[in-house]
Amino acid sequence: MDKSTMTRRRMITLAAAAAAAARALPARAASAARPRLLDRALAALDRHGDIFTHRDRIGIADFASPSGTARFHIVDIASGAAQSLLVAHGSGSDPDHSGFLQRFSNRSGSHATSSGAYLTTTYYRGKYGRSLRLAGLDDSNSNAEPRAIVVHGAWYVDSGMARDQGRIGRSQGCFAFEQSEIAGVLDRLGPGRLIYADR
Repeated sequence: MDKSTMTRRRMITLAAAAAAAARALPARAASAARPRLLDRALAALDRHGDIFTHRDRIGIADFASPSGTARFHIVDIASGAAQSLLVAHGSGSDPDHSGFLQRFSNRSGSHATSSGAYLTTTYYRGKYGRSLRLAGLDDSNSNAEPRAIVVHGAWYVDSGMARDQGRIGRSQGCFAFEQSEIAGVLDRLGPGRLIYADR
């Protein structure tokens, strides 16, 4: 059996596994993340194949929802259990600070959020403490690395702010989480997994 045949068989196996996982996800996962968005995330997991070293959990950012709601979902593929958290969008995506994402952009200097599939890569310690680098896998987010789009904690993502103002602060395009939650987010996602962002 040649290498190309083995690769094709592995891709078919991965595609079948992703489809089975999508069918098997319990209703509670679909209620945390909108079903159509969950389907698109699982399709991205399948489409990008072996680039993900871990396929047990995925992150889904539902940017159709306002920033004051828990709209980032960490979904366990096997059980369907989901944890939902606050996450910021970029200031360039919401110039009036309405709390709603108005547009996506992949352009450097836009300070906007980009849509698409991301690969979590490596941990590092920066301005916001321990953080996680991302690689954009689609044309819509291919500049994630040069733009330094990462996962980090931030003071401007706060449940009290969300409750009192109906919205949280904005990032420069990064996936920013509450400082009280970031350690758990980093540990549950870690390098080698999918984050999918869309609306």
